[in-house]
Amino acid sequence: MTISFANALGIHESAMHVRGQRASILADNLANVDTPNYKAKDLDFKQVLSRATGSTKETFAVQVTNDRHLNAQGFDANPDMLYRVPHQPSIDGNTVEDQIEHAEYMKNALQFQASFTFLNSKFKGLTSALRGE
Repeated sequence: MTISFANALGIHESAMHVRGQRASILADNLANVDTPNYKAKDLDFKQVLSRATGSTKETFAVQVTNDRHLNAQGFDANPDMLYRVPHQPSIDGNTVEDQIEHAEYMKNALQFQASFTFLNSKFKGLTSALRGE
């Protein structure tokens, strides 16, 4: 009998990875709260997770059929990255709203902790099963 970690852990491994990515992006936003013209970014967690788990098959390809066609630019960037629309834009062009970024960061941290706790309980259960307890 083999143990499949993918079946045992489900989507929580991918969810923790995406939560880590989102935490990094939100931390960048908070670090640039006073940077003029900085645009706040975020991830659509549901879309990124479904792509990471392979439950959606979104493809977008550009085919050049003529030498005079322009190369598609901007498609190499992270397609999951979104720009946040501010409720109250700043005069200097910065779209980071300090209170919203802090709230989103804390919400993401709590959800990361929930996934971590769930995975920890799964590992404890597997360990108990292996020991025959």
